[in-house]
Amino acid sequence: MIRIAAAGDVHFDRKSHNRFCQHFINLKDKADVMLLAGDLTQTGHPEEMKVLAEDLRKCPIPVVAVLGNHDYHVDQVEQVTNILMEAGVIVLERNSIILSINDYRVGIAGAKGFGGGFVGACGSDFGEQEMKSFMRHSKSQARELENTIKEMEADYKIVLLHYSPTAQTLMGEKKEIYPFLGSYYLAEAIDYGKADIAFHGHAHGGVERGETPGGCPVRNVAQPVIRHAFNIYTLERSHKNLENHAIKEALTENS
Repeated sequence: MIRIAAAGDVHFDRKSHNRFCQHFINLKDKADVMLLAGDLTQTGHPEEMKVLAEDLRKCPIPVVAVLGNHDYHVDQVEQVTNILMEAGVIVLERNSIILSINDYRVGIAGAKGFGGGFVGACGSDFGEQEMKSFMRHSKSQARELENTIKEMEADYKIVLLHYSPTAQTLMGEKKEIYPFLGSYYLAEAIDYGKADIAFHGHAHGGVERGETPGGCPVRNVAQPVIRHAFNIYTLERSHKNLENHAIKEALTENS
């Protein structure tokens, strides 16, 4: 059994000191790993990330994160990534990490992802160069993620994103902005890579639960959706059938 604490869109700023510190400290007996699904800051300024990093230093379990679009805004991605890494956070971008948890090899593949839309309402790499570039970037992000998932040799395969791989978790958002909230290319990567569960943020007005066309559970853990400092999920493999994985909602921790 693997216990996963997950949250996204915490949007720390320079005045967020100690906002989550105690919640992170309390994770010791509640979860095995903490996942952060991007938009960790308001604008991606290093001073904002330093505030979050100070809280994360107190976290007693491994922390794995991806960045979100807000974290890219002021174009200081390398600096904010280094700040997180210096605090002991594992930052992923189209790569993966294998953790040993409860005698299992737990693989986490992470990527920011990108927009593009979903089947029946998506862009295409046809027409103006700008549209071609937008959609080709979306597709290339997903293909690299797919390869990353496939290459993981793990008992459990977890995908951590910022953008959504399914329109199901976007219900409540304006449909006009779906193409800017995620892409079905990401769902294809998850299904072809045979992941067990995927987490994302970004969709503040969406819902928590969805799944890919292939049946992989997807959880939108953006804070405005889960309304907690984080949610905890239990990933458990059936010993009778090693191909079947069950996702269980477990504890929540109030923010």
